[in-house]
Amino acid sequence: MELLRSWPYPVTVAALFVIVLLRANATYWLGRAAWAGADRTRLHRLLASAGFLRAQRLVQRWGAPVVTISFLTVGIQTAVNLAAGVTRMAQRRYLPAVILGGVIWAFLYATAGFVTLAAWRRLFELSPAGAVVLAAVLVAALGLFVRRQFRGEEGEDAQPDPVASRPPGSGN
Repeated sequence: MELLRSWPYPVTVAALFVIVLLRANATYWLGRAAWAGADRTRLHRLLASAGFLRAQRLVQRWGAPVVTISFLTVGIQTAVNLAAGVTRMAQRRYLPAVILGGVIWAFLYATAGFVTLAAWRRLFELSPAGAVVLAAVLVAALGLFVRRQFRGEEGEDAQPDPVASRPPGSGN
């Protein structure tokens, strides 16, 4: 992080853009490649989770705009990119969406992200214990949020419909 902060702003944004594009596209291609053999791997558990099925339904219903908007969220971006791969979203739709989302993410992270990090660092200088407690609470809250997204809310039927969860054109 210090290395990125020492670079000029446009270089930092460009580096973050490359990082997010590599990560998002790797997730997309993992989804495309893994679907056929997913029933025999640990990936099946993720693909059968309520959060992933929700992301998959969003991608199937709204398409590429969901990919772009997912870059403004915490905890759903990976599921959306994976769902785009699993549903075999066309590259001509996926790439522009992921590029636009990546640009937005890079600018947000290079500005708001670094400002937040600087504020936390200042809090740490004033009260190390307070900063550590705040960080622990935020990490725990994020972990619970992500866990809830992938497991579904209580009382929700998390059992996937095997036919509905298959990408279009994959047969029975």
